[in-house]
Amino acid sequence: MEAAKTCKRRVSISGMLKFLGVSRSGYRAFLNRKLSPTRQRKDAVKKEIQRIYDDSKQNYGAPKIAKKLRDSGETISTRTVGKYMHEMGIRTQWVKPWTTTTRDSDFISELHTVLNEQFNPERPNAVWCTDITYIWTHSGFVCLNCVMDLYVRKIIVWTRANTMEVSTVIETINTAKTRRNTDQPLIIHTDRGSQYVSNAWREATEKMQRSYSHTGYPYDNACIESFHSLIKREWLNRFSILNYEHTYRLIFEYIETFYNTVRIHSHCDYMSPDEFEKLYERAILLPAA
Repeated sequence: MEAAKTCKRRVSISGMLKFLGVSRSGYRAFLNRKLSPTRQRKDAVKKEIQRIYDDSKQNYGAPKIAKKLRDSGETISTRTVGKYMHEMGIRTQWVKPWTTTTRDSDFISELHTVLNEQFNPERPNAVWCTDITYIWTHSGFVCLNCVMDLYVRKIIVWTRANTMEVSTVIETINTAKTRRNTDQPLIIHTDRGSQYVSNAWREATEKMQRSYSHTGYPYDNACIESFHSLIKREWLNRFSILNYEHTYRLIFEYIETFYNTVRIHSHCDYMSPDEFEKLYERAILLPAA
């Protein structure tokens, strides 16, 4: 009958009731039936799930959505949120398996691992990690180079280039040094790519403690590798990227208006990197207050 209303076609109610085997009293009861409180709550929760999901650029899965719901006063389990999302036909973006993208260098004996998968420093600007990834566009590949502060998982600098020349990583790390406080001891972790064993890189990072991933072992640099996978699956892979200029707009929108500032992170106690960093800064100032 609803379909008949949608199509603006006139039908005989009596004829339809007879055809469906429904009594007239049952039909009237159906029209006057009110949703139960349980159903009303479920519908309201689903509406809020959809809002949170859309606000996250359709990236959050059940754990993050459940956390946001609980923060707003809703009592609900992650399992229930996952069930509702399944019913709604929505889910988080699929994670592509990690694959090797860089080759080992010829300076194996000089490259040491300092980080050793210790991804939880006690303060900002204690450990940075950096890497380069490729972004495909209709005009050719664009290289994205990012530097992450491991304390807050924040992207403190990102640059683009048409090539993977050493000058690209030097520009990126020099920008990071101008933006952040590097007075205290700082570890800079990278893979064994040729850019990161060059003399120019060593000069640019001479006041830092350089750390390199083990040969063919991705986990030492897992945090920045994970971010590059994240920006692609959550954002870039949704678009048909035209050219170099188009990549800037997309990367800026993701990192500066979402990832650093809005997107909650389990490592940051379900705060954004910016919020988590400000919490640390306030805690440092408390004794002097």
